[in-house]
Amino acid sequence: MSEQKPPAPRKKGKMDWYFKSNLLVRIFLGLILGAVIGLIFGDAISWLQPFGDLFIRLLTMIVMPIIIATLVVGAASISPATLGKVGIKIVLFYLLTSAFAVFIGLLSGNIFRPGRGLDFQAAEGITDSITREAPSFVDTLLNLVPRNVVGAVADGNVLPVIFFAILFGIGISYLKASKEKRVKDAADVIFKFFDATAEVMYLIVGGIMQYAPIGVFALIAVVFGDQGAEAAGPLGVVTFAAYLGYIVHIVVIYGGLLTLNKLKAGYFFKSVRAPMVTAFVTRSSGGTLPISMKAAEENLGVHKNVYSFTLPLGATINMDGTAIYQGVCAIFIGIAIGAPLTIVQQLTVILTAVLASIGTAGVPGAGAIMLLMVLNSVGMPVEPGTAVAAAYAMILGIDAILDMGRTCVNVTGDLTGSTLVAKSEKELDTARWG
Repeated sequence: MSEQKPPAPRKKGKMDWYFKSNLLVRIFLGLILGAVIGLIFGDAISWLQPFGDLFIRLLTMIVMPIIIATLVVGAASISPATLGKVGIKIVLFYLLTSAFAVFIGLLSGNIFRPGRGLDFQAAEGITDSITREAPSFVDTLLNLVPRNVVGAVADGNVLPVIFFAILFGIGISYLKASKEKRVKDAADVIFKFFDATAEVMYLIVGGIMQYAPIGVFALIAVVFGDQGAEAAGPLGVVTFAAYLGYIVHIVVIYGGLLTLNKLKAGYFFKSVRAPMVTAFVTRSSGGTLPISMKAAEENLGVHKNVYSFTLPLGATINMDGTAIYQGVCAIFIGIAIGAPLTIVQQLTVILTAVLASIGTAGVPGAGAIMLLMVLNSVGMPVEPGTAVAAAYAMILGIDAILDMGRTCVNVTGDLTGSTLVAKSEKELDTARWG
């Protein structure tokens, strides 16, 4: 018998320096280089925008397939009774933490008083971009039920798609428990199809993330090139107050809840760095969803039965970072127009921001539209030619910078809630936590 030769060592590829290096390190390098290049070249760097847009398009391309596949599998994997418990727990978590978030935003705004030194008068010619109508809360609830599921998917309407996918998954879970073999076998086939679809999408995510450092570099360069100089004076105070609120919420609320549930906050934050950074640079909770799911399963040990349900839902209705933004910006606009918010108005902001979060999609800039609803609820409608419109236009000027932080908080909240619910349902691999 001839001696078997050991396999020849694989030749190093020309791009091994890129593909074999740590992905998170590459993303951070893209972030830092993008910020530096953007500040140096300013608006001249705008030609990089298509490279950043490509990254967001690649992520958003897979959002609908992932939401449908994972929610169907998640809802079908557990009994209706368990699904009910998981659903109630995660919705309560999202709503309660959103209430705390907008309170933190208002508190930060009241302490730092952004808008001081400004004295807006009614302005003419405010752009049409600030006149978009936010849907009423009743309309938001009605729109949960799609008239046409295919149309909702095609239009990218996440909430009705989530609603239908959950109902479809629950239906499969009932059929899987059927005593009639034909029905049970048919349900198993459908379940396996969606399960396989989810796995295919995860594979595609891995490929897309190899482009992430380039996309991150382009996005950050353009943001800093266009918006960096705008974050000065009162707007700098707005940015500082908002980011301080983001940090406090992450450390105190999320970290505190994890600690109270005997989970190591340090390990959690280390495990979710990738989705936090991705959310920060893409400004999209929905676009970050695949990365969040990967971190939940591989790093945190959250069972698929839980995160496949809680994370897509959180990407749509959990807007803690956006709620902080509402509080700070409402205070800023009130002071800027010479009409500081009263206590009653601030309580109204809390209620409206929490309810409005249900209908706010996890896409870049959604918080700016949500702010219209909040301002209207406290008697400060954004109308062309008014002082409110002028102050709102200033916020739009730095919205991209604020949006990065608030999206990072939103995604961190999704993962915190999923972890806590998984632990309460004994669906968390606590051995990974040390």
